[in-house]
Amino acid sequence: MTKFIKKYIDVEHIEGIILYVLVILLITWGISQVVKWLLVLFLNRKQKQGSYNVTKLKFVKNSIRFILFMIAFVIIMGTVPFLRRQATFIFSGAGILAAIIGFAAQAAISNLIAGVFIVLFEPFRIGDYIKLDSERVGIVIDITLRHTVINTFENKRLIIPNSLISTESILNHTIEDSKVLSFNNFKIGLNADIDVVRKIITEEALQLEFIAHIENKKSPEVRVIDVHESYIHVRAYVWISEPFQEFKMKCKLKERVQKRFLNEKIEMPIPLRRIINEE
Repeated sequence: MTKFIKKYIDVEHIEGIILYVLVILLITWGISQVVKWLLVLFLNRKQKQGSYNVTKLKFVKNSIRFILFMIAFVIIMGTVPFLRRQATFIFSGAGILAAIIGFAAQAAISNLIAGVFIVLFEPFRIGDYIKLDSERVGIVIDITLRHTVINTFENKRLIIPNSLISTESILNHTIEDSKVLSFNNFKIGLNADIDVVRKIITEEALQLEFIAHIENKKSPEVRVIDVHESYIHVRAYVWISEPFQEFKMKCKLKERVQKRFLNEKIEMPIPLRRIINEE
């Protein structure tokens, strides 16, 4: 292709070099658009097959323009005699400059390599529900050459460099099994009937929309965790089929159980304070 273009463009003069570079870049841009369009079509077909294929395809789609323009840069430097001579001079005689450029590009290269490793080894995938800490929680919506994009539950975009997220300890709720065990804590009075409390919590939990039943495991299961001076700590272990709905289900369960407690006169905890009179 370059020989065909050089047949009509004189690359020995500055005007011809500029025109040649523009033509190569324009062709590269056109090829990248066509490839991205084809990938989007293929991506839409594979969307129903799970996030495994989607992650790799989206990463390739995000990378294709960068890769093609890097190839175009190499072609231009190798086929234009003037640029080829300048490149040879720079890389052979300017070691310090090359070192400076390499140091400046260190962060970009580390993000690029980390992004490739994330896509290859898949600690998380597009569509996964992940948690880095109490504030960085959400769903992975994109993995680019430079960063990973997480959509938080406040519908905010959290952008984290690949080199940073690849070294973090990540809690992935959906990498193998999407079901999660939800801990739901309740406090009741010291004289409350524990059997009635267990019955109320179990009945209300079974009405949840996303409750999951696990083989050889009772769900929900209600246990007495501890007895304190002013209350009994009760915990309901409920399996939820959709981790994205866990917080919503916890709120629903607490509301329903509280209403049942009031209707059935379950004793609620009363704070006890000990007053010491030193006189």
